Amino acid sequence: QVQLVESGGGLVQPGGSLKLSCEVTGNIESRHVMGWYRQAPGKQRELVAAIFSHGGTNYGDFVEGRFTISRDIAYNSVYLQMNSLKPEDTAVYYCNVRGLVSRADYWGQGTQVTVSS
Repeated sequence: QVQLVESGGGLVQPGGSLKLSCEVTGNIESRHVMGWYRQAPGKQRELVAAIFSHGGTNYGDFVEGRFTISRDIAYNSVYLQMNSLKPEDTAVYYCNVRGLVSRADYWGQGTQVTVSS
């Protein structure tokens, strides 16, 4: 089975940076996408960033160049480097893996990111 565990969240001041990590274990199908989603109170979960098995990436419209998603070669971990953080970035951030053939979704437990002075 696939297991995802996020870490790296915390409290940061506006304009600051955080790097989130997601440790992935289990067998992942070769065609997949890894991503980060977030959910703030009173809002629906939204895509932050995604990276495909071939290396292609995409980002939510609100990112505007501030965040970078990456993964290690063995797909053991996926990262989200977040710079120039804003208070509206405050949310629980979730790691996700989706099989492009099976359409199976796997989620981590989430890590809290709070941007406040």
